[in-house]
This record gives sequence, structure tokens and C-alpha cells, in this order.
Amino acid sequence: MELRQLVTFRTVASTLNFTRAAEVLNYVPSNVTMQIKALEDELGVRLFDRLGKQLVLTTAGKRFLTHTQDILNQLDEARSAVHDNENLSGTLTISANEVLCAYRLPVVFQRFRARYPGVRLIFRSVPNQELKQTLFEGNADVVFMLDETIRSSGLAVEPLLEEAFRLFAAPDHPLAKRADLQLEDFHGEVFLTNEKGCPYRTMFDRSFEKEGIDSITYLEFQSAEAIKQCAIAGIGIAFLPEIVVEAEIARGELIALPWQIQDLHVYTQMLWHKDKWLSPIISAFIEAAREGIGIASENASD
Repeated sequence: MELRQLVTFRTVASTLNFTRAAEVLNYVPSNVTMQIKALEDELGVRLFDRLGKQLVLTTAGKRFLTHTQDILNQLDEARSAVHDNENLSGTLTISANEVLCAYRLPVVFQRFRARYPGVRLIFRSVPNQELKQTLFEGNADVVFMLDETIRSSGLAVEPLLEEAFRLFAAPDHPLAKRADLQLEDFHGEVFLTNEKGCPYRTMFDRSFEKEGIDSITYLEFQSAEAIKQCAIAGIGIAFLPEIVVEAEIARGELIALPWQIQDLHVYTQMLWHKDKWLSPIISAFIEAAREGIGIASENASD
């Protein structure tokens, strides 16, 4: 059994696609297939089932993956122990949703890359509701989420910054000139929001249900940028984090409506698996995130 076979097996298990695994490993697909077959022959079990075009781990494959991850984590630890932490090298996989990727993480990536240029950073944009699963499946080392305070027995969770959410509209919107708004002013308005399933969409619905509005007209989007542009065009009222619209507010393209959404406490939070060994690379990145997003927190409080 060769080390490269274990690395290949872990990669195929995370991608569930031979071609994609080959791209990640810089192999030809036939090489990946050959390595997995050799591993299965040596173990005497099937590690994957091919169900049509779908590749899935067998029960034996799932058990073997747990031990493979332990072995490769220990190997990473051994490698790091004999290298100067100032010259870290390796690969780090980070995931977050679109908003955090665009507005919170660039300063973190810049800070980390300046300190550790030898580390290869891989970023994967993942919908907020799928981020925890990437940690449990081993597809990411650290993820960032926008959500209410997260509690998990299997994940380490560190809140970094509370994010303010508001309602935004174009300056010529009928409600934009009002100094004060009442609940009934929103009847008949169109709200531009994320799709159902997004945590802060759930909080938005809950807040308005508490206020007594249970029949709201929505236009739903997957992209915060699309929500923002439609609000600028006067299509409706956008529900977004303040950080997303700072530039548009400064240019006068959007204004914040004088309405406070009650009991809405959303945080940028950093998560990693509790059982994952925090290598020097991961630890260094966590520290860079604390510093980078911590600066944003200090600026927001000034």
C-alpha cells in the first residue's frame, strides 16, 4: 500500500468523481482509476460503488476513509514538526458563502498570503446551509458562516463579528422620504431576499411574522449582488447586511429605511471540525482571520 494511493483515495472520496480528483491531483483519470483498483485489490473490498454515473462510498470505504484521514493528518503533523513555521508550505481549503467571500475574507487572504506565501490557498464558495457539511465530509479545513450563534457538538465555533442587517431601497422609492415607518406601510411592498433555506432569510420571515405580517410578496435570489442591483433599479426593498451596500449608500444609490428588525443577531463565525488536528498552517490561518476580521470589528465600532 502506497502513500500516494491513500492521498488519491481521500481525494476521490471528497469529490466522488474520478475526473475531478485527477484534476486536483494533476493525474490523468486512468491513473486515478488504476490506483483505486490496486487499493481495492490489496484490501479485498470495494471502496466505491458505481451507481450509473454516481460514485458513492461503500460501508467499507467509509470506515477506511476515517483511518486514511487519521494517517494523513499524522503525516502532516510529522512534516510540520521538522519545518520552521515561518516557512510553512502545503494546501489549505477555505469555504464561505458569497457575501463573506466578497466582503470579509479578502483582507484575511491578503494578510495570510503576505506572511506565508508558500501555502497554497484553495477557496470554494458554498451556500450557507451547506457549509457545516463540508467540514464533516473533510472537504474544507475552515469555513465562515453568516448565522445566529451556532452551537454544535462536533464543530468548534468562533464568532468574529456581529453583522448589521437593514432594509434598503432606492432614493426614489415611496418609503424612502419617510422619517418614520409603521408596520402597515409595508403592506403591498415587494421584498428582495435570499431564497428560503438561507439562515438570515429564515430570521427575516420570523421577524415579520412576530410583527403580524404573514403575507409578504417576495422576489427571491441566490445572489446578494442581484438583490442589491434590483433594489437600485426600484424593483423592491432589499434585505441585506450593511457591509454589502456600503459603496452604494456612499454614492446615494441606496438608502437605509428607518426600520429596525427586532431580535436579529447575525454573526460572521469561523468553524472547524473539533476532531481535526490544527496543523501550523490551519492555526496560522485562524489567527490571520481573527486579526483581519477583528480590524473590521474595530472599524465598525469607531
